[in-house]
Amino acid sequence: MSHLRERLEKNCLNCNTEVQGRYCQNCGQENIETKETVWHLIAHFFKDITHFDGKFFSTLKYLIVKPGFASKEYMIGRRASYVNPVKMYIFTSAFFFLLFFSVFKIKNNNIQSSITLNGKTFDQVRALDSLAFDEFTTALNKEDGKPAAPMKRDDFKKYFDSTSAKSGIHFSNGRYKSKAQYDSLLESGVVKDGWIKRRFIYREIEINEKFRDNPKATLGAIGNVMLHSLPQMLFILLPLFAFILKLLYIRRKDYYYVNHGIFSIHYYIFCFIGMIVIFGLGKLNSWVNWGAITFLQVALAFGLLFYLYKAMRNFYQQRRAKTVFKFLIFCLLILITIMFLFIGIILFSFFKI
Repeated sequence: MSHLRERLEKNCLNCNTEVQGRYCQNCGQENIETKETVWHLIAHFFKDITHFDGKFFSTLKYLIVKPGFASKEYMIGRRASYVNPVKMYIFTSAFFFLLFFSVFKIKNNNIQSSITLNGKTFDQVRALDSLAFDEFTTALNKEDGKPAAPMKRDDFKKYFDSTSAKSGIHFSNGRYKSKAQYDSLLESGVVKDGWIKRRFIYREIEINEKFRDNPKATLGAIGNVMLHSLPQMLFILLPLFAFILKLLYIRRKDYYYVNHGIFSIHYYIFCFIGMIVIFGLGKLNSWVNWGAITFLQVALAFGLLFYLYKAMRNFYQQRRAKTVFKFLIFCLLILITIMFLFIGIILFSFFKI
């Protein structure tokens, strides 16, 4: 019930029916004053999203302390006491990714500082003592076919800059400087690439032309596209998650695909909540730097997997040994699925930037 004052007029503002009481008996709209404060609007929003009347917290409690219980309740028809799984998924995923993208950001400077020569960054090489520096730079000269002699530290700076500036996309080893050059070689028959390889080389040329002034920013741009594609990947994974469960429990005729889907949504929600806690601990650890917090983060990450096993056991109600076997098969299949989706994200990012 809203805390706004009831209207003196008894006509429903929604359907114009004469109202007998606080709510319209025809359409159900509350007969209250139309003027409301910003606070009322915000409170109404949170009530609609989280069922602030207690449903959200009771559902959350059962999700955390009773794996698989909320999914079982939904399956057998007891739903009025809990938040709708889809609504709760939308709310928790939105909150999770809002936090996720505020924590994880890929900057071009980070990409540049990760460029290495023989496994060492620029700062690591500059920190070497004179003898180690001479040995390291002599080895670099040998690799480039130059005389086996050490570099001066100023010369190494120039060498590193010239080497890192070559970073970019090089499927063709940088042989083609423009589309016109590549097309000319294709038409002359010197190069005989298939349709798929041509698409990749064309895209390589476009990307290298786009980032010509700052080649080191290429990986950063691809990384950002990949990062912001994670919500879509997880959303695509959700029906596949349920489909794999359907295959594992195909003999359970009383479990329809939608039941596996509700189970998957509830597990997603729990993972979002668990990851929020893990991120929060990571932020805390960046301030205090306690090894115990890192251990707790790892334990929570493994806890997400253990929760899945317990949820499967409680929801599908099979013997422990059978559930463990199906859990391991499921983890293998979902890992393979994630690998294919990740490859898809890489390809999408390559053609998106």
